[in-house]
Amino acid sequence: MSTILVTGGAGYIGSHVVKELQRQGYEPVVYDHLQSGHREAVRGVRFVEGDLADRESLRHTLQSHSISAVMHFAADCLVGESVQNPLKYFNNNVKNSLELIEAMNDLGVRRIVFSSSAAVYGEPETIPIPEDHPCAPTNPYGETKLIFERVLEALGKAGTVDFISLRYFNAAGADPDGELGEDHTPETHLIPIVLMAALTGKPVSIFGTDYDTPDGTCIRDYIHVTDLAQAHILGLRQLEQGRRSGIYNLGNGNGVSVREVIELAKRVTGRTIHTAESARRPGDPARLVASSEHIKKELGWVPKYPDLETIIETAWNWHKQHPNGYKTHSA
Repeated sequence: MSTILVTGGAGYIGSHVVKELQRQGYEPVVYDHLQSGHREAVRGVRFVEGDLADRESLRHTLQSHSISAVMHFAADCLVGESVQNPLKYFNNNVKNSLELIEAMNDLGVRRIVFSSSAAVYGEPETIPIPEDHPCAPTNPYGETKLIFERVLEALGKAGTVDFISLRYFNAAGADPDGELGEDHTPETHLIPIVLMAALTGKPVSIFGTDYDTPDGTCIRDYIHVTDLAQAHILGLRQLEQGRRSGIYNLGNGNGVSVREVIELAKRVTGRTIHTAESARRPGDPARLVASSEHIKKELGWVPKYPDLETIIETAWNWHKQHPNGYKTHSA
């Protein structure tokens, strides 16, 4: 049984990947400082509370648990905050990631699956976006993801690291079993914000209504978090089989506007959802839609939940049972 270190494994995507690792016979070890993750999301799993900046703790964890590969989710990920406080993002997402790679290198751990982002592309020149699209991030968050991808590529060429980088578009939804969901403080992702508005009656802010899109609001490609988790397992297996490193997009290839998401949420919840129009947020591209043909062809990835209404339904089921996030275990 392979033992996999999952940095940031108590977070939203990380916890879903941890569950999928267990389901497929791996032994995950979660390494998380719990500033944004939730211990409740990874009960029954080997857990180390630690920071990537803590060199001694990180190296001890890699060595004492006989780690064979790393899945790296630990990062700050708020676009607006990255614009306001870029140093925080370069420190955590780049400097601390280098600490991880150095520790892996020193201890002979070669394989890493990296949680990257569609933010590396910036304003797209073509839709849907292929992996060979030019990378020109419009915010520091995207810059940090691109920088670390380039680090991995350089190390890969040097023969010291085997990597898979997965460029997510908009992760959404919740564990279909109802055990895991999305709980951020503050919450910045549209679907949970809309669903909490359905529960509380508070209005949803629509940031920007003058984009060059059919209804003036941003268009995004939403992918179910369980489909993301499955892609991580496929990436890990590619590395275990000695196949080449690679960079892959993860999305459904369908663009949906903010207004369309809100209308779908109204249908799923059967509730009124109030909205309030606000100014654009800095660093937000108008459209981000993925081409995921590369990972489908090379790794055989097939999303099980491509329909946005189904994605919203899984999220709604979790939020109804957890109106206060992981602090509430039943409604």
